[in-house]
Amino acid sequence: SVPGSDSNTSSTTTLSTVAPQAVLRQPRCSSRCWTHDCTAKFSSNHIIKFADDTTVVGLISNNDETHYREEVAQLAKWCGANNLSLNVSKTKEVVMDFRRNSVDHRPLTIDSSAVERVSSTKFLGVHITENLTWTTNVTSLNKKGQQRLHFLRRLKRASLPPPILTTFYRGTIESVLTSCITVWYGNCSAADRKTLQRTVNTAAKIIGAPLPSILDIFLARCSSKASSIVKDPSHPSHNLFQLLPSGRRYRSIKARSVRFLNSFFPQAVRVLNSNLPAPL
Repeated sequence: SVPGSDSNTSSTTTLSTVAPQAVLRQPRCSSRCWTHDCTAKFSSNHIIKFADDTTVVGLISNNDETHYREEVAQLAKWCGANNLSLNVSKTKEVVMDFRRNSVDHRPLTIDSSAVERVSSTKFLGVHITENLTWTTNVTSLNKKGQQRLHFLRRLKRASLPPPILTTFYRGTIESVLTSCITVWYGNCSAADRKTLQRTVNTAAKIIGAPLPSILDIFLARCSSKASSIVKDPSHPSHNLFQLLPSGRRYRSIKARSVRFLNSFFPQAVRVLNSNLPAPL
């Protein structure tokens, strides 16, 4: 459909090329071109679009869920107007409520059908739970890494040299163990961190050469991501990195909870400050 037109059908154009399925540009093109006008109505909500997956994130304050529920209704209305069908049976809702006296939340409905409420969901490969703990995610990633150790052992038995084994490890095992690591590693439990590091240590024994620890990779990626945000004034989180009057260190982000203290932005500020050269 063409936004602003009276008809739901646009003119037909024949293309001689097509974007193959799963190419890198396709999700961005589809979300920008086909769903460009599907945006959040309220500032307390955010709509995340990736290819054919859409996620609505709502911030509920003072027990007022009006804007959140209206946002979902507005999304359903937009889909109907654009000849898209929402599969309510595949739609899930996760409620994160950390108040001491939490209340029961009314079921969310779409087209008179109740949306299933779950304790965890998978978003772009990351398992997110209602209490924001990461054991489920770590267990899933570590299981994949352990399974791929089998192929590393087979390559070792084939007498491949350590450099090639290391390349295989980094491409097929490390990439899995550290997927989106800046999001979840900071709030991992000590047991979860040991679980991941144990897999890395096993791989190092198979290869016969040292490998970067999970912690070192996390710190390096935090530093890299934070540095790119600092250099990009257009980034939504650019203002979170503010230099102190001395111009030598970044201002720490105040956190009332350990969960927030160990999340990406406070961690990134600490990492940047620890990497700055000491004053003369």
